[in-house]
Amino acid sequence: MQKSGLRVISGTAKGRRLRTLPGKTTRPVTDRVKEALFDILGGDVVRSRWWDLFGGTGAIGIEALSRGAAFVRFTEVDAGALDVLRWNVDRCAFQAESEIVRRDVLGYLGQTPDQSFDYLYVAPPQYRGLWLNTLTQIDRQPGWLTSDGWAIVQIDPKEVAPTEGLRLDLFDERRYGKTLLRFYRRPG
Repeated sequence: MQKSGLRVISGTAKGRRLRTLPGKTTRPVTDRVKEALFDILGGDVVRSRWWDLFGGTGAIGIEALSRGAAFVRFTEVDAGALDVLRWNVDRCAFQAESEIVRRDVLGYLGQTPDQSFDYLYVAPPQYRGLWLNTLTQIDRQPGWLTSDGWAIVQIDPKEVAPTEGLRLDLFDERRYGKTLLRFYRRPG
């Protein structure tokens, strides 16, 4: 566990430094990408419900909470990342608005949804094809998303793969250097 340049960039926890985990078990997000994402979402973040599916350091979910999200569920399977995630949530005092679950995301998504989320954030470890498998599971269990909810995928542009056969609609895509954000929603 180490301190880094990763920080909360806006809201109630603005300026708080977050810990990171060395290695490739987490997918880092830059301030530029976070700022762009939350500029796209604007005021819709306030009172929204999120699921940060591959929690990692918690940077995206914590940013959402700092900007007024009502609740964030974090899932993480890696023990080291889970320790960092818990430390970061505690550091920002968001324990009451969050749930941290150690569980395999694909298995979790395969069960009957226990609630619906406004935003599902998908940023798995790179180059393992997990983003598409995750999106496929969301597509099979659309109840994880509210009727107007979004699944947001953060990948390296080199990871793009065809998504034919999915009912989820790709409605926007933004590239920031080596980070690609793809936005999906339920049809209609």
